[in-house]
Amino acid sequence: MSEAILSKVRKLLAKAEDPACTPAESAAFTAKATELIARYGVDQALLAARDPAVDPVGDRVVDVPAPYARDKAGLLAAVAEPMRCRSVRRQQGSGFAMHLFGFASDLERVDLLFTSLLVQAAHGLAAAAVPPGEHPAAFRRSWLAGFAQVVTERLRTAEADAAAHGGAASSGPSYALVLADRSDRVQRRLAEVYPRLRTAPRRRLAGRGFGSGAEAGRRADLGGRRMPGHQEARRLPPSG
Repeated sequence: MSEAILSKVRKLLAKAEDPACTPAESAAFTAKATELIARYGVDQALLAARDPAVDPVGDRVVDVPAPYARDKAGLLAAVAEPMRCRSVRRQQGSGFAMHLFGFASDLERVDLLFTSLLVQAAHGLAAAAVPPGEHPAAFRRSWLAGFAQVVTERLRTAEADAAAHGGAASSGPSYALVLADRSDRVQRRLAEVYPRLRTAPRRRLAGRGFGSGAEAGRRADLGGRRMPGHQEARRLPPSG
């Protein structure tokens, strides 16, 4: 992503985090940052429709270590899907390797947001009180599930709004057709690497943290706050 866009996003988020801001002002700044990230994806898709070399289809592997590796992998998938990327989860020791497929610009956006959201999730979990009598790990897993569900819903909305705006402003090929073609090309790339891919069974969670995790997801900053390094970002509270 260009430094110009990143600079705008950082400035908006700095304003959103100013203690002098009202909640409404803070929400407006954060929403604008999210909009810029989504519009960047639209712009790159339209550019690539005219010149495929600008934004090639690719893949990358993201290591997701323990603790809560399955839950963090779920958050990564929740970020990737609205941004038109596909993910395959592979066991890797006590953690997972997430193999992501998508266009270069979309993979970049996914990596940026996932890193930031992991930091926010870690902070939210540290502040969340485990109900008396509940196992902390069960509570945290359900908390992360709620967080991931709301985040993916918010990202779908931001992406849909950006697509509607970009499609109306485009004078080239139908933006809906551009997106359909991009999705098909990503799926073909995944099928080449994993021709016999199976869907994992749905996971059942017993903890009571879903609601508070969902509320934290509604407050989460989707603009890439501070963009920390991966190792720092992927630490969560211990599983005990």
